[in-house]
Amino acid sequence: MGRGHLSRISAHLLALDAHDRYLRFGYSANDEQIQRYVDQLNFERDELFGIFNRKLELIAMAHLAFSVDPQCASCAEFGVSVSKPARGRGYGSRLFERAVMHARNEGVNQLFIHALTENTAMLKIARKAGAVIVRDGPESEAHLRLPPADFDSRVTELFNEQVAITDYHLKAQAKHFWGALGLLQEIRQGVRESREKAR
Repeated sequence: MGRGHLSRISAHLLALDAHDRYLRFGYSANDEQIQRYVDQLNFERDELFGIFNRKLELIAMAHLAFSVDPQCASCAEFGVSVSKPARGRGYGSRLFERAVMHARNEGVNQLFIHALTENTAMLKIARKAGAVIVRDGPESEAHLRLPPADFDSRVTELFNEQVAITDYHLKAQAKHFWGALGLLQEIRQGVRESREKAR
């Protein structure tokens, strides 16, 4: 995702309830704090991945934040959120796999996931990928060592990116078509009503 998706990113995060915000950010973020987070997203440095429904609403998103610490230049952090109605479909896992592939191809060898210990869904994703999880009271940190990029990882990412772009464009075209059809039906209904009144 890029800057053109900022309004959808903001809408997605603001729609999270208090508990989901707590799990995603590690604290009960209010609207102002979420908007500040969105405003500070760095699309030149980091990568954001999203899953959209047919209405082009963002229903799941992941943030892959690359380290700005020169001593940890090959590290990145992963965070994800999924809208409540879209849960249970594996979207979090799919975004994680997409982020891991991209991180590998960008030279990242260690991926971090900071999560509250009660965020079992996130920790399950990390554990399944082979991450080492260290618990410290209410917080947990997962460390996942990534293998170096290879031909297969690069081709897989290119393929996945093309599939994602195609899927988004098809949904955008379908939304435009149904919107135009709805408008046409409204016009026809208006013409019918005008004729009936004229009689």
